[in-house]
Amino acid sequence: MSPQASATAASGHDAGAGKPARAPALAIAGLITDAFAAVGLPPHDAAKVAELMTEADLTGADAHGVFRLPQYVKRIKEGGINTRPDIRVTKTAAGTALVDGDNGMGHLVMARTAETAIELAREAGVGWAGARRSNHAGAAGVYAALALPHDMIGLYGAVSSANHMAPWGGIDMLLGTNPLAAAIPAGEEAPVVLDIATSVVSYGTVKNHRLQNRPMPEGWVVGAKDGLPVTDPSRMDGLLLPIGGYKGSGLAIVIGLLAGVLNGAAVGRDVVDFNADAKTEANTGQFVIALDIKRFIALDQFKAGVDRHLRDLRGSKLLPGFDAIRLPGEQRRKRRAERLRDGVPIVPELMTQLDKLAAELRIKPLGER
Repeated sequence: MSPQASATAASGHDAGAGKPARAPALAIAGLITDAFAAVGLPPHDAAKVAELMTEADLTGADAHGVFRLPQYVKRIKEGGINTRPDIRVTKTAAGTALVDGDNGMGHLVMARTAETAIELAREAGVGWAGARRSNHAGAAGVYAALALPHDMIGLYGAVSSANHMAPWGGIDMLLGTNPLAAAIPAGEEAPVVLDIATSVVSYGTVKNHRLQNRPMPEGWVVGAKDGLPVTDPSRMDGLLLPIGGYKGSGLAIVIGLLAGVLNGAAVGRDVVDFNADAKTEANTGQFVIALDIKRFIALDQFKAGVDRHLRDLRGSKLLPGFDAIRLPGEQRRKRRAERLRDGVPIVPELMTQLDKLAAELRIKPLGER
Protein backbone atom coordinates (compact mmCIF):
# COMPACT_ATOMS: atom_id res chain seq x y z
CA MET A 1 0.00 0.00 0.00
CA SER A 2 1.36 3.40 -0.92
CA PRO A 3 1.90 6.04 1.79
CA GLN A 4 -1.12 7.93 0.45
CA ALA A 5 -3.36 4.85 0.41
CA SER A 6 -2.26 3.94 3.94
CA ALA A 7 -3.21 7.40 5.18
CA THR A 8 -6.65 7.12 3.58
CA ALA A 9 -7.32 3.69 5.04
CA ALA A 10 -6.19 4.68 8.52
CA SER A 11 -8.45 7.71 8.51
CA GLY A 12 -11.52 5.51 8.14
CA HIS A 13 -12.62 7.16 4.90
CA ASP A 14 -14.03 5.27 1.94
CA ALA A 15 -11.29 3.45 0.06
CA GLY A 16 -13.05 1.36 -2.53
CA ALA A 17 -16.46 0.54 -1.07
CA GLY A 18 -19.68 1.37 -2.92
CA LYS A 19 -20.41 5.03 -3.43
CA PRO A 20 -22.04 6.42 -0.27
CA ALA A 21 -25.09 8.64 -0.23
CA ARG A 22 -24.65 12.29 0.70
CA ALA A 23 -26.70 13.69 3.56
CA PRO A 24 -26.87 17.41 4.44
CA ALA A 25 -25.33 18.30 7.79
CA LEU A 26 -28.60 19.86 8.92
CA ALA A 27 -30.44 16.63 8.14
CA ILE A 28 -27.94 14.60 10.17
CA ALA A 29 -28.18 17.02 13.09
CA GLY A 30 -31.96 16.87 12.89
CA LEU A 31 -31.99 13.07 12.98
CA ILE A 32 -29.64 12.99 15.96
CA THR A 33 -31.63 15.65 17.84
CA ASP A 34 -34.94 13.84 17.31
CA ALA A 35 -33.45 10.48 18.25
CA PHE A 36 -32.09 11.72 21.55
CA ALA A 37 -35.27 13.65 22.34
CA ALA A 38 -37.21 10.44 21.71
CA VAL A 39 -35.23 8.60 24.40
CA GLY A 40 -35.45 11.31 27.04
CA LEU A 41 -32.82 14.00 26.52
CA PRO A 42 -34.15 17.55 27.00
CA PRO A 43 -34.42 19.35 23.62
CA HIS A 44 -31.52 21.73 24.33
CA ASP A 45 -29.22 18.88 25.36
CA ALA A 46 -30.25 16.76 22.38
CA ALA A 47 -29.46 19.64 20.03
CA LYS A 48 -26.07 20.25 21.67
CA VAL A 49 -25.03 16.61 21.35
CA ALA A 50 -26.23 16.63 17.75
CA GLU A 51 -24.13 19.73 17.01
CA LEU A 52 -20.97 18.08 18.35
CA MET A 53 -21.59 14.72 16.67
CA THR A 54 -22.29 16.42 13.34
CA GLU A 55 -19.09 18.41 13.68
CA ALA A 56 -17.24 15.10 13.90
CA ASP A 57 -18.87 14.02 10.64
CA LEU A 58 -18.13 17.32 8.92
CA THR A 59 -14.45 17.22 9.83
CA GLY A 60 -14.00 13.62 8.73
CA ALA A 61 -14.13 11.62 11.97
CA ASP A 62 -16.57 9.23 10.33
CA ALA A 63 -16.47 6.66 13.12
CA HIS A 64 -17.39 9.22 15.79
CA GLY A 65 -20.41 11.10 14.45
CA VAL A 66 -23.82 9.76 13.43
CA PHE A 67 -22.16 6.35 13.10
CA ARG A 68 -22.33 6.13 16.91
CA LEU A 69 -26.01 7.07 17.21
CA PRO A 70 -27.48 3.53 17.46
CA GLN A 71 -24.96 2.61 20.16
CA TYR A 72 -25.67 5.74 22.20
CA VAL A 73 -29.43 5.22 21.96
CA LYS A 74 -29.07 1.59 23.07
CA ARG A 75 -27.00 2.65 26.07
CA ILE A 76 -29.57 5.27 27.07
CA LYS A 77 -32.45 2.80 26.70
CA GLU A 78 -30.70 0.26 28.90
CA GLY A 79 -29.99 2.81 31.62
CA GLY A 80 -26.25 3.21 31.09
CA ILE A 81 -26.45 7.00 30.59
CA ASN A 82 -28.26 9.61 32.67
CA THR A 83 -30.46 11.67 30.33
CA ARG A 84 -30.89 14.53 32.80
CA PRO A 85 -27.52 14.95 34.52
CA ASP A 86 -26.62 17.58 37.07
CA ILE A 87 -23.16 18.45 35.72
CA ARG A 88 -21.19 20.16 38.48
CA VAL A 89 -18.00 22.20 38.22
CA THR A 90 -15.72 22.64 41.21
CA LYS A 91 -13.01 25.27 40.80
CA THR A 92 -10.07 23.88 42.74
CA ALA A 93 -7.53 26.68 42.17
CA ALA A 94 -7.00 29.73 39.97
CA GLY A 95 -6.31 27.61 36.90
CA THR A 96 -7.82 24.21 37.70
CA ALA A 97 -11.27 22.68 37.99
CA LEU A 98 -12.92 19.28 38.28
CA VAL A 99 -16.14 18.48 36.43
CA ASP A 100 -18.50 15.76 37.67
CA GLY A 101 -20.58 14.67 34.69
CA ASP A 102 -23.21 12.79 36.72
CA ASN A 103 -23.05 10.02 34.09
CA GLY A 104 -24.46 12.30 31.40
CA MET A 105 -23.78 12.16 27.68
CA GLY A 106 -20.05 12.60 27.22
CA HIS A 107 -20.57 15.33 24.64
CA LEU A 108 -22.42 17.48 27.17
CA VAL A 109 -19.82 16.84 29.86
CA MET A 110 -16.91 17.65 27.57
CA ALA A 111 -18.54 20.79 26.20
CA ARG A 112 -18.90 21.99 29.80
CA THR A 113 -15.33 20.93 30.56
CA ALA A 114 -13.96 22.85 27.57
CA GLU A 115 -15.98 25.93 28.49
CA THR A 116 -14.58 25.70 32.01
CA ALA A 117 -10.97 25.40 30.82
CA ILE A 118 -11.42 28.44 28.56
CA GLU A 119 -12.95 30.50 31.37
CA LEU A 120 -10.05 29.57 33.65
CA ALA A 121 -7.49 30.46 30.99
CA ARG A 122 -9.14 33.81 30.41
CA GLU A 123 -8.48 34.66 34.05
CA ALA A 124 -5.29 32.76 34.85
CA GLY A 125 -3.64 32.36 31.44
CA VAL A 126 -3.95 28.58 31.57
CA GLY A 127 -6.89 26.41 32.50
CA TRP A 128 -6.86 22.66 33.18
CA ALA A 129 -10.30 21.10 33.65
CA GLY A 130 -10.56 17.40 34.39
CA ALA A 131 -13.75 15.36 34.14
CA ARG A 132 -15.03 12.23 35.82
CA ARG A 133 -18.30 10.32 35.61
CA SER A 134 -18.43 11.17 31.92
CA ASN A 135 -19.01 8.95 28.89
CA HIS A 136 -17.74 8.41 25.36
CA ALA A 137 -17.75 11.83 23.69
CA GLY A 138 -16.82 11.12 20.08
CA ALA A 139 -13.97 12.84 18.27
CA ALA A 140 -11.22 14.29 20.46
CA GLY A 141 -10.38 17.07 18.02
CA VAL A 142 -13.85 18.57 18.35
CA TYR A 143 -13.15 19.51 21.97
CA ALA A 144 -9.60 20.73 21.53
CA ALA A 145 -10.87 22.96 18.70
CA LEU A 146 -13.43 24.66 20.96
CA ALA A 147 -10.56 26.87 22.18
CA LEU A 148 -9.80 28.20 18.68
CA PRO A 149 -12.55 30.85 18.46
CA HIS A 150 -11.17 32.30 21.70
CA ASP A 151 -7.64 32.62 20.24
CA MET A 152 -6.45 29.94 22.61
CA ILE A 153 -4.62 26.66 22.25
CA GLY A 154 -6.67 23.62 23.21
CA LEU A 155 -5.46 20.22 24.39
CA TYR A 156 -7.62 17.17 25.08
CA GLY A 157 -6.96 13.70 26.49
CA ALA A 158 -9.22 10.84 27.49
CA VAL A 159 -9.38 7.32 28.80
CA SER A 160 -10.98 5.29 26.04
CA SER A 161 -14.38 3.75 26.70
CA ALA A 162 -13.02 0.23 26.26
CA ASN A 163 -9.64 -1.48 26.53
CA HIS A 164 -8.37 -2.79 23.19
CA MET A 165 -4.60 -2.55 23.70
CA ALA A 166 -2.12 -4.33 25.92
CA PRO A 167 0.97 -2.75 27.46
CA TRP A 168 3.87 -3.19 25.05
CA GLY A 169 5.01 -6.80 25.14
CA GLY A 170 1.89 -8.09 26.90
CA ILE A 171 -1.45 -9.65 25.96
CA ASP A 172 -3.75 -8.41 28.76
CA MET A 173 -5.99 -5.64 27.44
CA LEU A 174 -5.34 -3.04 30.14
CA LEU A 175 -5.06 0.02 27.89
CA GLY A 176 -7.53 1.95 25.80
CA THR A 177 -6.79 3.73 22.54
CA ASN A 178 -6.58 6.80 24.81
CA PRO A 179 -6.76 9.71 22.35
CA LEU A 180 -4.87 12.97 22.38
CA ALA A 181 -5.85 16.12 20.47
CA ALA A 182 -4.31 19.56 20.09
CA ALA A 183 -5.67 22.66 18.36
CA ILE A 184 -3.40 25.63 17.59
CA PRO A 185 -4.64 28.85 15.93
CA ALA A 186 -3.05 30.13 12.75
CA GLY A 187 -3.47 33.28 10.65
CA GLU A 188 -4.31 32.68 6.99
CA GLU A 189 -3.39 29.01 7.19
CA ALA A 190 -5.71 26.36 8.57
CA PRO A 191 -5.49 25.95 12.35
CA VAL A 192 -3.30 23.03 13.33
CA VAL A 193 -5.62 20.33 14.68
CA LEU A 194 -4.05 17.00 15.56
CA ASP A 195 -6.44 14.24 16.66
CA ILE A 196 -4.83 10.85 17.20
CA ALA A 197 -5.48 7.63 19.02
CA THR A 198 -2.49 6.08 20.75
CA SER A 199 -3.26 2.94 18.74
CA VAL A 200 -2.46 2.71 15.04
CA VAL A 201 -6.18 3.20 14.34
CA SER A 202 -9.13 3.90 16.59
CA TYR A 203 -11.45 1.05 17.50
CA GLY A 204 -14.20 3.04 15.83
CA THR A 205 -12.38 2.56 12.53
CA VAL A 206 -12.31 -1.19 13.15
CA LYS A 207 -16.06 -1.10 13.85
CA ASN A 208 -16.61 0.84 10.63
CA HIS A 209 -14.75 -1.85 8.68
CA ARG A 210 -16.81 -4.52 10.45
CA LEU A 211 -20.05 -2.76 9.51
CA GLN A 212 -19.02 -2.66 5.84
CA ASN A 213 -17.42 -6.15 5.92
CA ARG A 214 -14.14 -4.68 4.69
CA PRO A 215 -10.83 -6.39 5.53
CA MET A 216 -8.34 -4.42 7.60
CA PRO A 217 -4.76 -3.78 6.48
CA GLU A 218 -2.04 -5.67 8.28
CA GLY A 219 -0.46 -3.66 11.07
CA TRP A 220 -3.66 -2.57 12.80
CA VAL A 221 -4.52 -5.63 14.90
CA VAL A 222 -2.70 -8.79 16.00
CA GLY A 223 -3.98 -11.98 17.58
CA ALA A 224 -3.63 -12.16 21.35
CA LYS A 225 -2.59 -15.84 21.23
CA ASP A 226 -0.11 -15.84 18.36
CA GLY A 227 0.78 -12.20 17.68
CA LEU A 228 0.01 -12.67 13.98
CA PRO A 229 -1.74 -9.99 11.89
CA VAL A 230 -5.54 -9.95 12.00
CA THR A 231 -7.33 -8.58 8.93
CA ASP A 232 -10.85 -9.89 9.64
CA PRO A 233 -12.69 -7.07 11.46
CA SER A 234 -15.26 -9.52 12.86
CA ARG A 235 -12.63 -11.28 14.97
CA MET A 236 -13.00 -10.22 18.60
CA ASP A 237 -9.79 -11.78 19.95
CA GLY A 238 -7.34 -9.24 18.55
CA LEU A 239 -5.24 -6.51 20.14
CA LEU A 240 -4.94 -3.07 18.61
CA LEU A 241 -1.30 -2.15 18.11
CA PRO A 242 0.02 1.08 19.64
CA ILE A 243 1.60 3.76 17.48
CA GLY A 244 5.37 3.53 17.50
CA GLY A 245 5.53 0.36 19.56
CA TYR A 246 6.55 1.01 23.17
CA LYS A 247 6.25 4.78 22.62
CA GLY A 248 2.52 4.60 21.90
CA SER A 249 2.04 2.21 24.78
CA GLY A 250 3.80 4.64 27.11
CA LEU A 251 1.77 7.57 25.82
CA ALA A 252 -1.48 5.64 26.39
CA ILE A 253 -0.40 4.95 29.97
CA VAL A 254 0.42 8.61 30.64
CA ILE A 255 -2.88 9.85 29.19
CA GLY A 256 -4.76 7.20 31.14
CA LEU A 257 -3.19 8.32 34.41
CA LEU A 258 -3.83 12.03 33.72
CA ALA A 259 -7.42 11.57 32.53
CA GLY A 260 -8.28 8.66 34.79
CA VAL A 261 -6.48 8.45 38.11
CA LEU A 262 -6.01 12.22 38.45
CA ASN A 263 -9.77 12.78 38.06
CA GLY A 264 -10.94 9.82 40.12
CA ALA A 265 -12.18 8.14 36.92
CA ALA A 266 -11.85 4.61 35.60
CA VAL A 267 -8.63 3.35 34.01
CA GLY A 268 -7.04 -0.06 33.45
CA ARG A 269 -9.03 -2.98 34.87
CA ASP A 270 -11.73 -0.58 36.10
CA VAL A 271 -12.75 0.53 32.59
CA VAL A 272 -16.24 -0.58 31.56
CA ASP A 273 -16.37 -1.80 27.95
CA PHE A 274 -19.28 0.23 26.62
CA ASN A 275 -19.41 -2.01 23.55
CA ALA A 276 -20.30 -5.03 25.69
CA ASP A 277 -22.04 -3.46 28.70
CA ALA A 278 -24.76 -0.88 28.05
CA LYS A 279 -26.01 -0.71 31.64
CA THR A 280 -23.07 -0.05 33.97
CA GLU A 281 -21.92 3.53 34.61
CA ALA A 282 -18.65 3.99 32.73
CA ASN A 283 -17.03 6.77 34.82
CA THR A 284 -15.01 7.90 31.81
CA GLY A 285 -12.21 10.35 32.53
CA GLN A 286 -11.13 13.21 30.23
CA PHE A 287 -9.39 16.57 30.44
CA VAL A 288 -9.21 19.79 28.47
CA ILE A 289 -6.39 22.32 28.76
CA ALA A 290 -6.70 25.85 27.39
CA LEU A 291 -3.75 28.23 26.96
CA ASP A 292 -4.21 31.97 26.39
CA ILE A 293 -1.67 32.80 23.68
CA LYS A 294 -1.56 36.49 24.63
CA ARG A 295 0.06 35.56 27.95
CA PHE A 296 3.11 34.33 26.01
CA ILE A 297 3.36 36.39 22.83
CA ALA A 298 1.37 38.97 20.89
CA LEU A 299 -1.45 37.17 19.10
CA ASP A 300 -0.69 38.59 15.64
CA GLN A 301 2.98 37.68 16.03
CA PHE A 302 2.07 34.14 17.05
CA LYS A 303 -0.30 33.59 14.14
CA ALA A 304 2.18 35.03 11.65
CA GLY A 305 4.87 32.71 13.02
CA VAL A 306 2.61 29.67 12.78
CA ASP A 307 1.73 30.57 9.18
CA ARG A 308 5.39 30.97 8.22
CA HIS A 309 6.44 27.66 9.69
CA LEU A 310 3.48 25.79 8.18
CA ARG A 311 4.42 27.15 4.75
CA ASP A 312 8.03 26.10 5.29
CA LEU A 313 6.87 22.59 6.14
CA ARG A 314 4.47 22.35 3.19
CA GLY A 315 7.12 23.57 0.78
CA SER A 316 9.85 21.23 1.99
CA LYS A 317 11.30 18.51 -0.25
CA LEU A 318 9.36 15.26 -0.60
CA LEU A 319 10.49 11.74 0.14
CA PRO A 320 10.06 9.40 -2.86
CA GLY A 321 6.56 7.90 -2.90
CA PHE A 322 4.84 10.94 -1.43
CA ASP A 323 2.95 13.56 -3.41
CA ALA A 324 2.60 16.24 -0.73
CA ILE A 325 3.42 17.23 2.83
CA ARG A 326 0.19 16.89 4.78
CA LEU A 327 -0.20 19.17 7.76
CA PRO A 328 -2.55 18.39 10.67
CA GLY A 329 -5.74 20.41 10.25
CA GLU A 330 -5.27 21.27 6.58
CA GLN A 331 -7.44 18.48 5.17
CA ARG A 332 -9.83 18.92 8.07
CA ARG A 333 -10.68 22.48 6.97
CA LYS A 334 -11.04 21.48 3.31
CA ARG A 335 -13.18 18.47 4.18
CA ARG A 336 -15.48 20.51 6.38
CA ALA A 337 -16.10 23.05 3.61
CA GLU A 338 -16.68 20.28 1.06
CA ARG A 339 -19.10 18.38 3.28
CA LEU A 340 -21.03 21.50 4.19
CA ARG A 341 -21.45 22.12 0.48
CA ASP A 342 -22.03 18.58 -0.82
CA GLY A 343 -23.21 16.66 2.23
CA VAL A 344 -21.69 14.05 4.54
CA PRO A 345 -21.07 10.61 2.96
CA ILE A 346 -23.17 7.86 4.53
CA VAL A 347 -22.32 4.30 3.47
CA PRO A 348 -25.31 2.02 2.66
CA GLU A 349 -24.71 -0.22 5.68
CA LEU A 350 -24.90 2.74 8.05
CA MET A 351 -27.97 4.16 6.30
CA THR A 352 -29.71 0.82 6.86
CA GLN A 353 -28.92 1.01 10.58
CA LEU A 354 -30.11 4.61 10.83
CA ASP A 355 -33.36 3.85 8.98
CA LYS A 356 -34.03 0.95 11.34
CA LEU A 357 -33.38 3.19 14.35
CA ALA A 358 -35.67 5.91 12.99
CA ALA A 359 -38.46 3.37 12.54
CA GLU A 360 -38.02 2.07 16.09
CA LEU A 361 -38.11 5.61 17.53
CA ARG A 362 -40.92 6.70 15.17
CA ILE A 363 -39.00 9.68 13.84
CA LYS A 364 -38.42 10.85 10.28
CA PRO A 365 -35.62 8.89 8.57
CA LEU A 366 -32.51 10.61 7.30
CA GLY A 367 -33.44 10.26 3.63
CA GLU A 368 -36.65 12.24 4.14
CA ARG A 369 -35.02 15.23 5.84
